[in-house]
Amino acid sequence: MKVTFTLNGRKIEREVKSNRLLLDLLRTDLGITSVKKGCEQGECGVCTVLLDSAPVNSCLVLAQQIEGRTVTTVEGLKDEPVMKALQLAFIEDGAIQCGYCTPGMLLSAYALLKKNPKPTVEEVKTAIEGNLCRCTGYVKIIEAILDAAGRIKVERD
Repeated sequence: MKVTFTLNGRKIEREVKSNRLLLDLLRTDLGITSVKKGCEQGECGVCTVLLDSAPVNSCLVLAQQIEGRTVTTVEGLKDEPVMKALQLAFIEDGAIQCGYCTPGMLLSAYALLKKNPKPTVEEVKTAIEGNLCRCTGYVKIIEAILDAAGRIKVERD
């Protein structure tokens, strides 16, 4: 079946088998390396992408389900101010170690900050709860997201 969708602002048309996962389409077929393969059961969040601006586990989405929709990965947000603030805060606040979970964390945090630029600690925890980190734990990640939110506010003032 042919699937037409927008990926990081670019229109894509691909032939896909009916059982092809979005994760495999992005990573294997299109070379989007920020989308990782982890648990393949929707538990770890390393395959998180934005589907029509909402975070989803791409290992749980069939490629045919993205027909006419918009998929965004961290590569597509590299010049976006909110993503830049998040990336800088993650680096400066020590929220990155091995980096495996980072793209999923960043996309979940990005979606939160786009909807709610002044989240509480509890709102941040809820936004990232589907993303597992085995290196840093979550304290520094939560602090980095709140730090980024503060930076964005300063830039808007």
